[in-house]
Amino acid sequence: MDTSKKKGGKRRVISVFVLAMLNIAVMASLRNLPLVASYGLGALLLFALVGITFLVPSALISAELATGWSKGGGVYIWVREALGNRWGFFAIWMQWVHNVAWYPVILSFVATTIAYIFHPPLAENKLFVVAIISVSFWGMTLLNYLGIETSSWFSAIGVILGTILPGILIISLGIFWIVQGNPINISLSFPALIPDFKDFGDLVFLVGLFLAFTGLEVSSAHAREVQNPQKNYPRAIIIAAVVTFSIFMLGSLAIAFVIPQENISLAAGLMEAFRQFFAYYHLPWILPIVGLLLVIGAIAEVNAWIVGPVKGLYASTDHGNLPPLFHKLNKHGVPVNLLWFQGVIVSITSLVILQLPTISAAFWILSAMSAQIYLIMYILMFISAIRLRYTKPNVPRAYKVPYGSKGIWVFAILGIMACGFVILLGFFPPSQLNVGSLLFYELFLIIGLAIMVAIPFIIHAFRKPHWMIEIRKQDKNNRN
Repeated sequence: MDTSKKKGGKRRVISVFVLAMLNIAVMASLRNLPLVASYGLGALLLFALVGITFLVPSALISAELATGWSKGGGVYIWVREALGNRWGFFAIWMQWVHNVAWYPVILSFVATTIAYIFHPPLAENKLFVVAIISVSFWGMTLLNYLGIETSSWFSAIGVILGTILPGILIISLGIFWIVQGNPINISLSFPALIPDFKDFGDLVFLVGLFLAFTGLEVSSAHAREVQNPQKNYPRAIIIAAVVTFSIFMLGSLAIAFVIPQENISLAAGLMEAFRQFFAYYHLPWILPIVGLLLVIGAIAEVNAWIVGPVKGLYASTDHGNLPPLFHKLNKHGVPVNLLWFQGVIVSITSLVILQLPTISAAFWILSAMSAQIYLIMYILMFISAIRLRYTKPNVPRAYKVPYGSKGIWVFAILGIMACGFVILLGFFPPSQLNVGSLLFYELFLIIGLAIMVAIPFIIHAFRKPHWMIEIRKQDKNNRN
């Protein structure tokens, strides 16, 4: 029997190349280049560390879970099967709510990029950045409310135009910069491969590197449709990792060549590097074009994510984990009340930008919170993978983590330890940034994380039996 076909005889095989491109789209975002650039040549070692301790374990384990439990719901179903309904709801909540902090981060990148196109001083104007975040996010929310979803061709074009082409361009400019003998702002010697950590605060940007490589559990949902997944899924991961690593590493080094470490802006550093390159080569007219491409890429990325996590949370309403109010769909099949709820929280979260001394500081603190929230979900995913190996051994899995039970334990524990370390690391402010009041920084992260962790448990504890009854009635009415 041809297992590569769906019912009705239609093939559903995904090639290694297509799966690799999906993973690249998830991970490779140029907004992270200034973050990596701050480490200079030492980022090579940090990338290797992130790859071994987090990227590989999360990729292999999420592939096994996705091919064993391939129905809709993703991490909600995986954790629910392993640890029960309460923890399943908690996991999907953490996956969804991390975006609440992530959206202002990527949209602040959009805002600073737009500023560089029209009036560069606006890049450090906090009111302008907050306004762009609010307008753009609510605009995309409205589009999704009307059922206008990002099509596959738009996503592909957005990634190519807004990520791959600018990435190749800045790498090429960096190569020309060295070949022509121009001065660079980092050391290219062998000792420079070892990051110079004078104190714990110098290591903190590692949190951002982990955040850059999260999200593979989303693309792993396609692992079941990959021909010969035992061989081809790891190959796709390797291709994606190599391409993403190359764009991140070479692109960030290009930024580090022209901008001194202490002057790198996390939100606007990419455009500043392009500006200096184009000014040197007497091509300033290209800057607005590149800025527009980066905006297109970032908006395409946000628009592709804006409904996905909401629908994941919506799946939990089937088991009565949220009030019937959030089970409502409009005529386009969009969970509208969850969508509006998300918009309100994102708008409130973006106001933290007004409380910090610089845009870079706000960019960082929201990145740190987003990473901490997301990595808690990954810890539950790793624990669930171990438990399901013993409680559901007979569930067929098209892909399994190699080396049997020892393999699942080694990779899961490695991932859990890495996630725990980075979550704790996020509470230390980076020594390279002025984050203003240390008290505000710590309280924002501690209180924010505590609230995000507590909310799903409170909701679950106070859920009512009649929620399920009302939800079933809604489903019946929708079918009729």
